[in-house]
Amino acid sequence: MGEEVLEEKVGARDLHGLVEEFFRSSFSTDNALITEAVKRMLAAGGKRLRPRITLLAAEACGGDALQHLHLAAYLELIHVATLIHDDVVDNALLRRGVNATAVDYGNRVSVLAGDYLFAWIFDNVTRRYPAPVPNILSATLAEICDGEVLQLTALGNFELPMEAYVEIARKKTGSLFAAAAQCGAIMGGGNAVQVAALREFGRAFGIAFQINDDLLDVTADERALGKPAANDLAERKTTLPLIAALARGNGDFRSRVRRFYDGDSNAAIPEILQGIDRAGGLDATRAEIARFIAEAKAALEPIASGAAKNGLIELTDALHA
Repeated sequence: MGEEVLEEKVGARDLHGLVEEFFRSSFSTDNALITEAVKRMLAAGGKRLRPRITLLAAEACGGDALQHLHLAAYLELIHVATLIHDDVVDNALLRRGVNATAVDYGNRVSVLAGDYLFAWIFDNVTRRYPAPVPNILSATLAEICDGEVLQLTALGNFELPMEAYVEIARKKTGSLFAAAAQCGAIMGGGNAVQVAALREFGRAFGIAFQINDDLLDVTADERALGKPAANDLAERKTTLPLIAALARGNGDFRSRVRRFYDGDSNAAIPEILQGIDRAGGLDATRAEIARFIAEAKAALEPIASGAAKNGLIELTDALHA
């Protein structure tokens, strides 16, 4: 499911509401234009999975969610800054069903807004939190950027290996979920075993989330996604549904995909989508999502039973496509 759908499947504990209220009442920077642009992105929606995982991880280690709202908010704002930059890189027009930031503010303001937000976050994090939290978050930002560069260099390569795809997913998406869980666990007072377990949970959750997002790109419509459907294919990004279909499909399907990647128009996308389904790419992708979901839940074994652990399991189960 996408983030919009996840909320419908997750239980009653309103950590999402806590984060939303915190943003409404507390978020502001020294630059009015950037504050306006970021608040506009926040108002467009999103289910705040990263901050919710931060708060649940803190609670799972004995902490109080209310004491860690700033940290949770910083994790979400890192995500928002990456989205602002992504939309510039991808020339995106829509994000969460509204204009991408660059559409309303232009590329130059958008790039600067993302840069400013990163700097503002890390200024606050380094003043508020002890090591290793700032170190984890700075290393995570480097991993996210590395993952994005790896994805850009893989554009047009329909022979991208599964291992390379998973590495991109781990870096560009899994790393921030891992950091959210790890930092929440640290600030919640977790011991070394709990912190490592929750970081591993976040890594596997994030990879499952990215694979699910890539599956939605080829199965959902624009209204459900909040952005154009089949956008990855249109940009010649090679994601798991296509990788799995190519591994299972016949020579005719591979030849059709090759012609598409070599320059055929996007009018061929419906045919490619049908081929992915016929070759078993969708079912194989769902199986990979289930595998990483199982890894995420297994990682929680050292965490004591309770509402927080249950909340993490519910978020994970909601990823089943």
